[in-house]
Parts: sequence; C-alpha cells; structure tokens
Amino acid sequence: MSELLRVDDLKLHFNSGKGIFNKGYVVHAVDGVSLSVNKGETLGLVGESGCGKSTLGRSLLKLFEPTAGRIFFEGKDITHLAHKEMRSLRQEMQIIFQDPTESLNPRHTIEMILEEPFVIHDVGTKEERKLWVEELLIKVGLPPSAATRYPHEFSGGQKQRIGIARAIALKPKLIVCDESVSALDVSVQAQIVNLLLDLQKEMNLALIFIAHDLSVVKHISDKVAVMYLGKIVEYGDSEALYHSPKHPYTKALLSAIPVSHPKFRGKERIILKGDVPSPINPPKGCRFSTRCPKAEEACFRDEPKRQLLDNNAHEVACHLYK
Repeated sequence: MSELLRVDDLKLHFNSGKGIFNKGYVVHAVDGVSLSVNKGETLGLVGESGCGKSTLGRSLLKLFEPTAGRIFFEGKDITHLAHKEMRSLRQEMQIIFQDPTESLNPRHTIEMILEEPFVIHDVGTKEERKLWVEELLIKVGLPPSAATRYPHEFSGGQKQRIGIARAIALKPKLIVCDESVSALDVSVQAQIVNLLLDLQKEMNLALIFIAHDLSVVKHISDKVAVMYLGKIVEYGDSEALYHSPKHPYTKALLSAIPVSHPKFRGKERIILKGDVPSPINPPKGCRFSTRCPKAEEACFRDEPKRQLLDNNAHEVACHLYK
C-alpha cells in the first residue's frame, strides 16, 4: 500500500493571552508526533481523555494550524498551505464528529445538509445533487425519504449515518473519525463500525479512528498509536501491539478491556495511580513517569525515544520496555 498521509514531529501548542491577573501559559496539546497512514488503511488513535487525540486529528486536517513539524498528503507538504490553497484539498480529507446532534444544523433538512458539500465546492447541477443525496442515504442504510426530514426526527445512530454520508459525499481519500461511536449505544456502535468498514472497502478509504475504547479499535484498525499527554508512547501493527504490548501505559489500557468469556477472565487489572499531569507543565523525562509503577531514575530525567522492535512493525518509547 502506498503512503497517503505522513506527519513528522508535529507540535501544536496553545498560548493563553496575558492579562493583568494572568501571566499567560502554553498548553502542549500535541508535542512531537510522527506517524503515517497508507491508502485504504485504518490507524487507531487511543488514549485517555485529554491526551491530545482529537487535537491531533484536527491538526492533520489543518483545522488547527501546527506550531511546528510537517504534514504531507500524497507526498505534498501541506503544513503551511493558505486557506484558499487548502480549499480544494478539503474534498480529499473529511471528518466525522463525536456528537451527531451537535454537528447537524437543526434548521436544515437532511437534503440541505448533504447538498452542502456539493454547493461549497460547486459540484453538479441542482438535479444531480438531489440524485446524489438519495444515493448517499441508501449507501449509509437510510431511505431516500429521509431527505425531507429534519435532524431531530432521527435517533443518534441514524444521525451519525447522516454525518458519515456528508463526510463521504465528495469521495475523499481520508476520513478522521473523532470519537464517532463513543456517544452511541453498544449495539449501534457495532452497526456504525461495520458501516465504516464496508465503505472503506468500497471506496478504498483511509481512516484515522480516534477512540478511548480499545476493544472497538482492535476490531477496526490495521495500525494503532497510543497517546499519552501529547506524545505517542507506542505505535505499530495492531496485532503485534495487542498481543505483545511493551509500554506500561498500553498494558494498563488493555487490562481495562472487559472480557466476556469466563475462561479468559482472571487477568489482573492494572490500576494507575494519580491523575494525568497538566499539559501546561508536563513532567520532565518520560511523560508517564509520574504514574508508572516501574519508573526508575532515568525515566524522570531523560525523555525516551521511540525504538523499533525486532519485528519492525512495532515501536515503543520506554526506557524499560525490555
């Protein structure tokens, strides 16, 4: 598979404004991330709330302007493209938001919502757009009659199907799924994940699937990146990472996955002590050192670099992974 997206040492820092009673501070939301996504591939991006997953996902689409680092799309450096230059590229990269209710305009019919991408990019005639809207609704499992209805008339899962239809309208190559199933019931989550997999196969889509539920990520992902406090601590082939996790943070996340079959229960749950440190003042050395049960002196002093393991499909940023 050929590479579609590559990110080199991406950083995104938010500066708070200084005031009379405020000295100002810097939030290290994303702090040196490198990864790649191939065409037709799914990258799962996991971690606790506040670790920078959603910020990274939106940075990749240039919805936030990076502080440092470089973003390449199909080999082209898009890091510093102006808004006008990014406009045509928006057809190639789309996003599905977490809350379908918030992302759909309640005053617009579904037809108006799904026509909007075609209108913005001046694609097709009015008759063609109407036909395309019907095709999109069928593709995501909704009847064409849904076009005349409003968002409030649909369930959460149906609204997310509409959000997916809007994202695929212009036949993009990359879609960022920003916690796109976390607000849905478990049974509906499975339906939406299966829909995404079907569309991926049909359209050769690359997906960046952001979630905190590792069991869902395992089902859908080819590669997985584990984030902690703005950095990727473990990265690689999904099967290798799930079967042989190396970073203590990844092990703790995996231990929290519920096991349904009694035969496989009994594994010890790893409970992490303390809270995630503030991204305003991240710890020196390893970001995870303040909560790691095995941290040594070097962990508090030196920042670990990502090391490639023997199978070449797995990387970990940990001094003690051996």
